[in-house]
Amino acid sequence: MITRAKPEWLKIRPPSGQNYTHIKATLRNYGLHTVCEEAHCPNVHECWGGGTATLMLMGDVCTRGCRFCAVTSGQPHGYLDPLEPWKVAQVLSEWGLDYVVLTSVARDDLSDGGAAHFGKTIKAIKEKTPSMLVEVLIPDFQGDIESLKKVVDARPDVIDHNIETIERLTPKVRDRRANYRQSLGVLESVKKLNSTIFTKSSIMLGLSETDEEIYHAMDDLRSVDVDILTLGQYLRPSQRHLEVIEYIHPDKFKEWQRIGEEKGFRYVASGPLVRSSYRAGEFFVKSLMKGNHS
Repeated sequence: MITRAKPEWLKIRPPSGQNYTHIKATLRNYGLHTVCEEAHCPNVHECWGGGTATLMLMGDVCTRGCRFCAVTSGQPHGYLDPLEPWKVAQVLSEWGLDYVVLTSVARDDLSDGGAAHFGKTIKAIKEKTPSMLVEVLIPDFQGDIESLKKVVDARPDVIDHNIETIERLTPKVRDRRANYRQSLGVLESVKKLNSTIFTKSSIMLGLSETDEEIYHAMDDLRSVDVDILTLGQYLRPSQRHLEVIEYIHPDKFKEWQRIGEEKGFRYVASGPLVRSSYRAGEFFVKSLMKGNHS
């Protein structure tokens, strides 16, 4: 049954509180961006209130135009802030975090898609705060292995790349330069380059996918040894974006979580408000990392 009116379980509290205000002020002071704000994430009150945020590297203008995403599309003309890796490392040390998620806009205007910039930022964080665990949510770098290697060689603890949706819906949902099989190839290549790095991917739901298509996507992700999966409800950022076909009940997300775990994912975060950069998996990843290094 299709339900288009937003249900009770998707009511979202507006952001507020001391931590939220502090994080916002610090980000503005350093001229940094977060995906929390740029993508209109529904969990900003929870994550910022708990003292964490997902930092977005390389500006706030994306060279791609995915039909689900609220981040501004345009042409950055090759500009990168050379001080950004230092700024990010400094901000994170001031916040006193022990786990951070870094992401970025797609930067097809750069020869390596911004991979070297990711690498510099990861290294700067590890030098400033050696105990910090770093998760990176990366673009596909147009499938270029040498670019991906620049990120892997910086040794983040988790590399996340999202397939975003099932294979059938990919041309409708994602930018034409994005490709379902290419995204699986990125995740597979991470493991080939360094099998000790945990990999993670995410699927948005409510865009007309069937259970069978979701299970097939799970199998595809497990076939390339993806460790962590997040499943969440697609929410339409504006009238210009794709319509929501269905608001899915939380019980259904619980069922998908159980099935994902049975298929062999080390961890599955599944719920209407779960996002790929959501901190639901953070404590689990910390325990995984401790086990990995013991």
